[in-house]
Amino acid sequence: MRGTRKDSSDHTPLDEEYLRTHTLGELTPLSAPIRLVDYDPAWPRQFAEEAHRIRSVLGDRVIRIEHVGSTAVPGLSAKPILDIVLVVTDSAQEAKYAADLERISYRLRIREPGWYEHRMFQGPEESVNLHIFSAGCPEVDRMLAFRDWLRTSPDDCEWYARSKRDLAQQLWKYTQNYADAKTAVIAEILARAQRENFLQNKKARNLLA
Repeated sequence: MRGTRKDSSDHTPLDEEYLRTHTLGELTPLSAPIRLVDYDPAWPRQFAEEAHRIRSVLGDRVIRIEHVGSTAVPGLSAKPILDIVLVVTDSAQEAKYAADLERISYRLRIREPGWYEHRMFQGPEESVNLHIFSAGCPEVDRMLAFRDWLRTSPDDCEWYARSKRDLAQQLWKYTQNYADAKTAVIAEILARAQRENFLQNKKARNLLA
């Protein structure tokens, strides 16, 4: 168990002390199993609507905004909660964005200064998890790489779906425990994606030689 989070290569589950320290408000245990639903074609539209609302209050403070996680992969089952990544200049400077997000019913739930200055806001009716990072954060690249690979690799997408279904059948105290249990599978898929991309790039260089 641990009280710190290093980076995405660290697969050690977060302990309850860490979760309580970095969660704003009550840390509520799950009262039911993790619920996965079939992919909903409305999710991309919902993302576009939320992205528009966020841009409407933050304007040019938005460097990048992306739909990530399972709801961003067509055909993949998921918890019915959108994951959105928002990139700003410096996520540690909450005063530059928090109050404006609160005006559109986003509330700060997680603050992790030691992990890329990550902030997570919950959207209206807890239907969105908005993850905020600073420009240049490697975690953003990792999340986008994973999303893009699953969109183009049916075999890995199905494997990930099976892994999630198996894990969702287990009992977890907190949603983060379920998320932590997926990290090893995610790391293996990303490693395969990197190998495949390396081989493709090498092949392309040889053709041009």
